[in-house]
Amino acid sequence: MQIYLDYSATTPPRPEAIAVMQAVLTQYWGNPSSLHEWGGRAATVLEQARMQVASLINAPAESIIFTSGGTEADNLAIMGIARQYSQPQHIIISQVEHPAITEPVKLLEQWGWQVTRLPVDTQGRVNPLELKAALRSNTVLVSIIYGQSEVGTLQPIESLCRIAHMHGALFHTDAVQVAGRLPIDVQQLPIDLLSLSSHKIYGPQGTGALYVRPGIEIVPLLLGGGQESRRRSGTESVPIIAGFGVAAELAAQEMTLETPRLIQLRDRLFDLLSNTPYLIPTGDQTSRLPHHVSFCLAYTDENNITGKTIVRQLNLAGIAISSGSACQSGKLSPSPILSAMGYTPQQALGAIRLTLGRDTTTADIDWTAIVLKQVLHRLIPKLTCASCS
Repeated sequence: MQIYLDYSATTPPRPEAIAVMQAVLTQYWGNPSSLHEWGGRAATVLEQARMQVASLINAPAESIIFTSGGTEADNLAIMGIARQYSQPQHIIISQVEHPAITEPVKLLEQWGWQVTRLPVDTQGRVNPLELKAALRSNTVLVSIIYGQSEVGTLQPIESLCRIAHMHGALFHTDAVQVAGRLPIDVQQLPIDLLSLSSHKIYGPQGTGALYVRPGIEIVPLLLGGGQESRRRSGTESVPIIAGFGVAAELAAQEMTLETPRLIQLRDRLFDLLSNTPYLIPTGDQTSRLPHHVSFCLAYTDENNITGKTIVRQLNLAGIAISSGSACQSGKLSPSPILSAMGYTPQQALGAIRLTLGRDTTTADIDWTAIVLKQVLHRLIPKLTCASCS
């Protein structure tokens, strides 16, 4: 029996997306910038996908820029705004951002930009009042992640966005984990820039998108042929973008039924593991991604176990989960996300994440809970047998 519970890392491309990619590769393989019939057919496929992705967040099609993925979309949002200024300005992010945000911001800091990293509470949420206090006259951009991939916490995006706008700053959010799982309507939610990723919603890897509200200018990162309305040069990969489009359309259609199902499974897994010694739930338990379950291990003298150890043990049992800690330069280091939330380095090293998806069943959840308890019982002998039953 094999169970995949790492849908926040990537999702399997759905058959409909694979089918359209195969059709494009064999029938619509022209360069969409070419003026002849072959190019025209590819351009039609490209614009169809643009409309499908735009519809997922209720955006106009022309506001969608296709990228190589969520990382490039985040970089384009940050640097595309920052490079408009001849002198360094001020930017605000949170302490729980994805590296696709934190790394370009570090580069801006080296260039003389002022950076404020907003703290979060023990649930990983930003206090809107902290944002209000941090805004300055030269704040040009606020970037706050919508749904945190490691601990599942959803931010109060609407409040944060409106506060930024009241002070004249643009607002960007990384919505990679949220799109396709929770409704997003950029006509109602006044976000200026929003990042998306195909392979988080059962589309192919290698493509994503940045939504840019009409009227907002960005400086391109890539220069060349001027594709994507001169905002992202490079011949578009029409097959995988077509797969992205189909995945986005189907995600929008299925969300009404799929999201409540995932929430039910998520809460069931939390409940089944609620009495497990040493296992501490992380993230906000109510304002949370619908598919996301996460824990860290309470550290004691008898327990010096990392999340990676648990990942390996579950993998041996045929269950795929992920760890919240990262291995950098060959050394295991605590998660900066959990550290920002107040967890000790030992607790942060013991983080695990289980994320659910379209193929996850109740039986999968029940079996995973049993196996995880058994693994912890073997690793931590002081666990009572009752907790492992």
